[in-house]
Amino acid sequence: MARYSRSASKDVEREMRKRKKGTLRSGKGGKGGKVKSRKQAIAIGLSEARRKGKKVPPKRKSSRKSKRKSSRKSKR
Repeated sequence: MARYSRSASKDVEREMRKRKKGTLRSGKGGKGGKVKSRKQAIAIGLSEARRKGKKVPPKRKSSRKSKRKSSRKSKR
């Protein structure tokens, strides 16, 4: 199981509260649309923690198989 620092979990918690309040926005500088997804709010919180240099595991890389499937669908 991944281990996060306490301060990283506080960042995630802050983003979750923003989502619940309805003020969390996606994109660079918060110029995108409103975030409604719980998973997306967690991802934003973790990326913020990474940017600040807190103890958070690196971003998970997507598998080659899923990349191939998506490229095949777009060719059809």
